[in-house]
Amino acid sequence: MIDYYATDRLRALYPKVKAFLEEEIFPNENEWIKMSFKEVESILREKKQKVKNINAWNPYLSEEEGGAGLNLMEVAQMGELLGQTPYGHFCFNAQAPDAGNIELLLKYGSPAIREKYLEPLLEGHIRSCFSMTEPGNAGSNPVKLSTMAVRDGDSYVINGHKWFTSSADGADFAIVMAVTNPDEVNPYKRASMIVVPTDTEGFERVRNIPVMGHAGSGWHSHAEIRYHDVRVPVTNRIGPEGGGFLLAQERLGPGRIHHCMRWIGICERAFSLMAKRAATRELGDGVFLGEKQMVQGLLAESRAEIDAARLMVLHAAQKMQTAGQRAASREISTIKFYAANVLQTVVDRAIQVHGALGITDDSILSYFYREERGARIYDGPDEAHKASLARKILKDYGLIVKNN
Repeated sequence: MIDYYATDRLRALYPKVKAFLEEEIFPNENEWIKMSFKEVESILREKKQKVKNINAWNPYLSEEEGGAGLNLMEVAQMGELLGQTPYGHFCFNAQAPDAGNIELLLKYGSPAIREKYLEPLLEGHIRSCFSMTEPGNAGSNPVKLSTMAVRDGDSYVINGHKWFTSSADGADFAIVMAVTNPDEVNPYKRASMIVVPTDTEGFERVRNIPVMGHAGSGWHSHAEIRYHDVRVPVTNRIGPEGGGFLLAQERLGPGRIHHCMRWIGICERAFSLMAKRAATRELGDGVFLGEKQMVQGLLAESRAEIDAARLMVLHAAQKMQTAGQRAASREISTIKFYAANVLQTVVDRAIQVHGALGITDDSILSYFYREERGARIYDGPDEAHKASLARKILKDYGLIVKNN
C-alpha cells in the first residue's frame, strides 16, 4: 500500500514487485513452508533471476552499487510489500542478516574483503550471518560480551560462544562481534567486527536452535556457534579496532525500520485473510462470521492499528533519512515496540477468526505466529526500548534517570 509517501520511482516498480509475488510466491507458500528451507532455496534461485529481470534486485542499494536505487523511505514501503510473504525479502536479496552485512562491507570493508565476500553476496551467490548474541550475557546489553579476539602477530585468535546467529546454516562467512580491547575504559570501544569464513578451523555450528519446536534449516534458522581458537588475519577486521559497537548501532538503526515495515506487511496479509474469512465463512442459516459484532470489532481495531503503525514507521524513516539516525532515536524506539505488538495482536486476531484452521500449517498464519513472536525480543526487547524512550522524555522535564 503506497500513498502519501509514494515517488515516481516507487510507483513504477511497486506494481511489478506486487505482480511477481502474486504470481510466483503466494500460490506456493503453503507447500514451501512444509519443506526444509534448503529444498526451497534451490527453487528460489530461479525466482531470483526473474527479480533481476524486473530491476528490483538489491532494492536498498544505489544503481552504482548494483541495486534498484531506492532511498530509505522507498525501501520501507517496498519492505511492507515484500514482508507479506516469508520468501519476499529473500527473493530480492534484501533479507536479514545479509542486507545489513552488505551495507557494512560496502562502507567499511577493505578492497580485498569486498572482492572476496561482498561481490558474491551482492549477486546472491553466497549467504552470510551476523554473530553477536551470547547465551551467557543479556542481549539487551550489547556491550556485555565474553567472546575474545586476541591479537597474535598478524592474526586474531577468537574464542567464544554465540547463539541466535541467524542463517549460519549454509552461510559462507560470519561477521563476529568480539572483544579486542578488553582494557579500554570506555565499554563502547572494546569490541570489533571481524569476518570469519565458516570453513575456518575451530568454527563449530553446534546446532540450529529450535524455535517453538522448529529448528529450521538454511537461511531460515538460528544457530548456536562455538569459536575454538579460530585464527583469521587482522585484515579481516571491518572498520577500526574497537569500533564494533558503533558499527552495530549504524547497522541496527535502518534495520529496525526494515523490520517494522516487514511486520506491517505481515499485518496486512493477516488482515486480508481475516477479512476474507469473515466475509465468506457461513455459520449456518445464511449467517456469516463477519455479521457478528465481535468479529467486526476485531476488523475495525486491526485496520486502525495497522494504519497508525505504518504512519509511525514511515515518519521515523523520513526523519532518519533527512536528519540522521541519532535525530530519529526516539522514533526508532517507539516503532520497535509498537509495531511488534501490533503485529502480534493482528496475527492473533486473524488466527482466532479462522478457528482451528488458523493454528494449522494449512494456513500461513500459524507460521507468522510462531516465527514472529521474537519480534518483541530481538534487536532490543520491548522493555529496553520503552525504558530508553521514557528516559529521553523525562530528561526534557528535568529528570535524569540512571540506567538500572
